[in-house]
Amino acid sequence: MGTRASGAFEVTTFEPVETEQREGAGLGRIRLAKTFTGGLSGTSEVRMLSVAGPSGSPASYVAVEHVTGELDGRKGSFVLQHAAWDTSGTTIRVVPGTGAGELAGLTGEFHLTVHEGGAHTYVLEYELG
Repeated sequence: MGTRASGAFEVTTFEPVETEQREGAGLGRIRLAKTFTGGLSGTSEVRMLSVAGPSGSPASYVAVEHVTGELDGRKGSFVLQHAAWDTSGTTIRVVPGTGAGELAGLTGEFHLTVHEGGAHTYVLEYELG
């Protein structure tokens, strides 16, 4: 990827919509909202489906996140797709074709870090086509 934007984000809303216990797993549907600062500034709305293992610890999740704001001075919006499997990693990518406004043609990968104490930072590696 050609350009990198980095900064921090805060989860401003975490709203469980539906939870269901099944044999061996807990299933959940959650709505989240975030606020971004840094190279990406703006807000997002997230729709997430999650699975927790028998101990209650997270096992995996998938999510779509609609981001609206400004990326390195360009205004617009785009969608991120999340996929995570236990401790083996998280993949978050810009969904091709979802860039709007000055972010039309955006592609890239979003890397997040949750620090000790709960702070969240990100690096978005991207290209504008």
